Amino acid sequence: MVFIHDTEQNLKAAAYLVNTLPGFDSEDTLTSLEDLEAYLAENPYTGVIRRDHAELAALREIRPRLRRLWEVDREHAVPLVNEMLHDGHALPRLMKHDGIDWHIHATSDDAPLPTRVLVEAALAFVDVIRADQYDRIRVCAADDCDSVYVDYSKNGSKRYCDTGNCGNRMNVNAYRRRKARETA
Repeated sequence: MVFIHDTEQNLKAAAYLVNTLPGFDSEDTLTSLEDLEAYLAENPYTGVIRRDHAELAALREIRPRLRRLWEVDREHAVPLVNEMLHDGHALPRLMKHDGIDWHIHATSDDAPLPTRVLVEAALAFVDVIRADQYDRIRVCAADDCDSVYVDYSKNGSKRYCDTGNCGNRMNVNAYRRRKARETA
């Protein structure tokens, strides 16, 4: 399953932002202006970007709202997405810029960055919901990880995130358990 470019980009940006929250054994990784710059380098946005402490604080505030989208099913995601679109005063329009074909912008270019991030993530989730692909919105299956991801694999079988080498670690753990049973 492949979503259109802007949907994939906005899902990726939302997952990145959610994964900056403190987790099982990880610290908050969106605490400084340098962390904000790293986020923006990986997830570029158009429009006004202030790159200041107020913008950083506002981005930090929306992370739990985005995280909630990974904690619910398709039906329960709908009111969350609608609320995000409402709060962001979304007015979708088609845009084409920077070599990117037609895609949707739903806020003004001078809307605060956190508003644009929230609304663009909500629009991406609209596509996921409408395509009936919400089962691809996942939390890592590793027993020591709570990172989120979107499964873009062809057969929808991805179980682990890409943030902490979880798949490799879990496979090694399973191998060691099998070997221990064989020698016992």
